[in-house]
Amino acid sequence: MPWIVGVSGASGTPYAAAVLRALLEAGEAVDLVVSRASRLTLLDETGISFRDAHWQDDLREWLARGADGKPGTFAVDVGGVRYWNAGDLAAGPSSGSYPAKGMLIVPASTACVAGVALGLSKDLLQRVASVTLKERRTLVVSVRETPLNGQTLRHLVALDDAGATVVPASPAFYAGATHIQDLVDFVAGRVLDAAGVGHGLYRRWRGELGGGAAGK
Repeated sequence: MPWIVGVSGASGTPYAAAVLRALLEAGEAVDLVVSRASRLTLLDETGISFRDAHWQDDLREWLARGADGKPGTFAVDVGGVRYWNAGDLAAGPSSGSYPAKGMLIVPASTACVAGVALGLSKDLLQRVASVTLKERRTLVVSVRETPLNGQTLRHLVALDDAGATVVPASPAFYAGATHIQDLVDFVAGRVLDAAGVGHGLYRRWRGELGGGAAGK
């Protein structure tokens, strides 16, 4: 059964790329939903146009880039990915009978958070999130926004109450980051931790002070 990864229009496409690479490296099948707004963000942050007719080539180019934008940083096989158009409300994952382990929304915009919390299902991404909640499957929402207003905070509490795990895109520094990719990988790793997917994206805390500085 696949993990469904939803990419919304929030800034932070490197977070999504890191999660997708780690899932594929772990041997997980992935169903991918890229919102219309996220295509604009991806174009702005990477220069890549994500096209339905050429999604495999565009996804491969995207996942090969490092967080610093350098192309060809990673070697990626996207054979384990199935892509669904965000406007296709008849897609497989729109139904609770479609087998899936759960869903990871990374990054999650405040508009996406609101739509899921209110059950709007205005596109496939939101619909799949609603299905994930009603089927009591794992839903991880990595919100990327600052500052957060009261309305968004209430929506996040509603998602928590509904059974989702909220993982803010907030990098930590105890892991000894020396590169922007390290900070991105920390957030991606915490998303995968919440989903119970094994990875080696960051150095875990072991109760030893100075461990982060020791690697520099």
